[in-house]
Amino acid sequence: MPGLPSRRHVLAAGLAVPISGALAACGGARAPGGRTRITFWSALRGSEQVVAAFNRSQRRIEVVFEQIPTGSQGGYAKLSNAARAGNAPDVATIEYPQLPGFAIDGVARDLTALIGDRLRRRLLPQALRRTTFDDRVFAVPLDIEPMVMHYRRDLFEQHGFPVPRTWAEFAELGRTVRDRLPERRITLFPTDGGSQFAAHACQIGARWFDIRDGRWQVSLTDAPTRRLADYWQRLINEDVVFTGAADSQQYNALIGDGLVLTRHSGAWDAGAQIKKQPGQAGAWGVAPMPRWDPDQPDLGDHGGSTFAITAGSERPEAAMEFIEWQVSHPDALRARLSAGTSVQYPAVPDLIDVGRRALDASYYAGQDVYGLFDQEAARIRGDWVWGPRMSSTLQVMQDHFARAAAGRGSLVDAVRAAQDGTIPDLEALGLAISEHAG
Repeated sequence: MPGLPSRRHVLAAGLAVPISGALAACGGARAPGGRTRITFWSALRGSEQVVAAFNRSQRRIEVVFEQIPTGSQGGYAKLSNAARAGNAPDVATIEYPQLPGFAIDGVARDLTALIGDRLRRRLLPQALRRTTFDDRVFAVPLDIEPMVMHYRRDLFEQHGFPVPRTWAEFAELGRTVRDRLPERRITLFPTDGGSQFAAHACQIGARWFDIRDGRWQVSLTDAPTRRLADYWQRLINEDVVFTGAADSQQYNALIGDGLVLTRHSGAWDAGAQIKKQPGQAGAWGVAPMPRWDPDQPDLGDHGGSTFAITAGSERPEAAMEFIEWQVSHPDALRARLSAGTSVQYPAVPDLIDVGRRALDASYYAGQDVYGLFDQEAARIRGDWVWGPRMSSTLQVMQDHFARAAAGRGSLVDAVRAAQDGTIPDLEALGLAISEHAG
């Protein structure tokens, strides 16, 4: 079987023509009993349980599941290599930031003609827009996670702190925390948090990437992003926030010791908090993210996954039937949550009650966190576009975040370095580019 074409055929919007039928997905077409067999790779917790529930639900399709590692050097590298070798699965999980790259590389199939109107109507519009490029759909969203503020409700009440509604109030409260509670800080600026920073950029009105007039527009240093970087740089310089890696034992210890008062992340993190800090039940609450002005409508999202059908799948209709069941059937969400994924905002919002019933609300002192997620999801900005090589872009940004936290440069330098590092990657893909340095 031929591999991916060495020279990408770029359409006007800069997306590769999918490889129709050039690659054969791995696995036999027929399972015992005449079932159509499809293969599915995912790193998501609960996928094994979802597959088992789907296979029990009907007799026409059998899904063969393989758990793969997370990350660009794990499951994504495996998927890319399998596509080149001609043995990619029929269905694969791809996170939003990585999807444009897999579409450009010809791994993710154009699903526009496969996704039905019924499913389109049920999906949150912003989630579907995250998977649509040049009016073509390349994946079906499973969840989309509105950015929210997780906060130590008990400490706020103990010290009489108001929950900040704006970023100006947040900064002022941060100074109060620093002065009154010297060991504590209002939050941590995550030096490994490129995706969190992107969510903040989405909220403030930045537009890092866009597709216009047949060209990719690249502007990681636009005025809103520079304003965002300057804001957090001031908080770092004034010792208002901790700095360091969020994915670290040190940060977990800060949380466990009650030294961090707020966390900014997607709705899913409410479930992660329950697992990591079971002893803090009743201490946490969830609030809307502070806004840049009180009437600001936009919000960013942090986290979420999609399901793509690979270009080489010989059974795309069966694959789409499985995907639709995964993202829209209550039994699919129940199966996933049964594996311990306790919080997820579904891209099909009418499944919210399934999530609500599965969550032990006592951890959040009885707060209806799903009601808040539902309210905030409606505010997610719909026109945010991820770039073609986001893993690389965010890694460069994070490397320079760490330098800035150590006093060697600034956060503005970090976003400029990310812009400078991104352009050669896009040029190597053969994409038409318009760069806006800002």
